[in-house]
Amino acid sequence: MKIGGGKFRGMYIEAPSGRKTRPTGGRLKKSLFDILAPRLPEARVLDIFAGAGALGLEALSRGASHVTFVERNRAAANAIRKNLERLQLTEQTELLQRDAESAINFLAAGQDAFELVLLDPPYQADIHDTLLQKIGAVSLAKPGGLVILEHHHKMPLADSYSGLAKVREVRVGESCLTFFEAAV
Repeated sequence: MKIGGGKFRGMYIEAPSGRKTRPTGGRLKKSLFDILAPRLPEARVLDIFAGAGALGLEALSRGASHVTFVERNRAAANAIRKNLERLQLTEQTELLQRDAESAINFLAAGQDAFELVLLDPPYQADIHDTLLQKIGAVSLAKPGGLVILEHHHKMPLADSYSGLAKVREVRVGESCLTFFEAAV
């Protein structure tokens, strides 16, 4: 895996060995960041189910001011740490090595809010609705901010979740990006 654009374009990202994490495909990642380009400069980004951190690192490379990574898998979290240190991005980042729900509770308790929330859970996990509902309920996305869910294209989703309204879908192959906007 490598960073596709911005300041660190072409830099390789260390990833954990094995199949515990599923990286976002190149075409899907390019589509996502082409859409997000106007929102990235100075944005605070939350990358949940970060894996090796490819999406958050791409956001930082393209101008995001801060990224909080959430990854409970130890090997993946270690890969994120190594990537952040190698790219000298530790000052612009936070890594929460915990599961998604406890990270959402932790961030909500600190009244953190983000312009962009990237959510890439395992496709087979049936937690999409629960996580979207919770993210909306605790206002983890700033008003007008986006929550973007990567999922299998056949996964049924509601049009809204606790203050989050579906505004766009982009399908690339078997994968889909669904964009939800936080109520203003």
